[in-house]
Amino acid sequence: MKYYLIAGEASGDLHASNLMNSIKKKDRNASFRFFGGDLMQKEGGTLVKHYREMAFMGFIPVLLNLKTILKNLEISKKDIVEFAPDVVILIDYPGFNLKIAKFLKKKTSIPVTYYISPKIWAWKEYRIKSFKKYVDQMLSILPFEVDFYKKHNYPVNYVGNPTVDAIKKRPNSNETFDEFIQKNNLPNKPIIALLAGSRKQEIEDNLPVMLKAIEGFRDYQIIIAGAPGIEEDFYDNTINNNNVNLIFGQTYNILAQAQAALVTSGTATLEAALLNTPQVVCYRTPVPRLAYFGFRYLLHTPYISLVNLIADKEVVKELFAKFFTIKNIREETEKLLFSPTYRTQMLDEYAEIQQLLGDENASDKAAQLIYDKISH
Repeated sequence: MKYYLIAGEASGDLHASNLMNSIKKKDRNASFRFFGGDLMQKEGGTLVKHYREMAFMGFIPVLLNLKTILKNLEISKKDIVEFAPDVVILIDYPGFNLKIAKFLKKKTSIPVTYYISPKIWAWKEYRIKSFKKYVDQMLSILPFEVDFYKKHNYPVNYVGNPTVDAIKKRPNSNETFDEFIQKNNLPNKPIIALLAGSRKQEIEDNLPVMLKAIEGFRDYQIIIAGAPGIEEDFYDNTINNNNVNLIFGQTYNILAQAQAALVTSGTATLEAALLNTPQVVCYRTPVPRLAYFGFRYLLHTPYISLVNLIADKEVVKELFAKFFTIKNIREETEKLLFSPTYRTQMLDEYAEIQQLLGDENASDKAAQLIYDKISH
């Protein structure tokens, strides 16, 4: 059968590639076309558009790139119709993907599966109406989303969390600290890991402050996990310290070997928790006080990080908006590194999250549900 997938960012590329791999186990004749990235391309099929040309975040970047976004929408619509797939699989990325779902429902008979539900429970709850109208099958990767959708009388399948799968399947999962530093020609010092986001705007906003906050930790080495799809020279203007190393393609291994991590909100916070790395969430916002007011009084969620959302309590400190300061980040990093009690408590909370997510293979379960739906 024919499958068309749309992923608009690095995490979507990862989870979509694992889903494609699982689909091929169920359907030996599977053929793919997709908007996505390098990992999806490795699974085979035709890459129509790379997510690098789609990853615009925030009001101003979206406005400045509106012509490109609209052009990508038209390319996608036309290409889907010409390919005539048995199903279109949308991966998160709601601003773009909901428009595709609406088009498909109104203009074609192609069924739509949404894999990795957008976080409409946090804001834009009204979008549930669009899902009911335009999405035939919703697959969720967060256990608490099931109750949210049930409240709206919308059927949803919880398939497990694909990040759990990705962590299990990571290359060199048994790599020791000595093997890691030798492979990367690094000094024999404990590591502080920096994950400053997957988009250029996030990196520009977060990384300079992160680096400033951890200046002077001479007994540690700083490793920045380079984001997929971002050029190495993009980081050069920010990194001007010999104690800082930039490494691409080894994010899981960096986290696994790190004593502590400074992480922007997103999938990376869950990755750090699954790898048992004590962390602080750092996220800069424009107009910090106004942004915090909006978070407190307009959003329908008490947290911004997946770790805290899944646990439904504060497991890791979230330093965003008005709390995103050099002083706060430094103080929290010191606690992560030098307070055994604080570290142990966080690791114990991680264990509870890991138990809650379970060890079900999300990609295989999602692939089975999609295959069953379109083959009957």
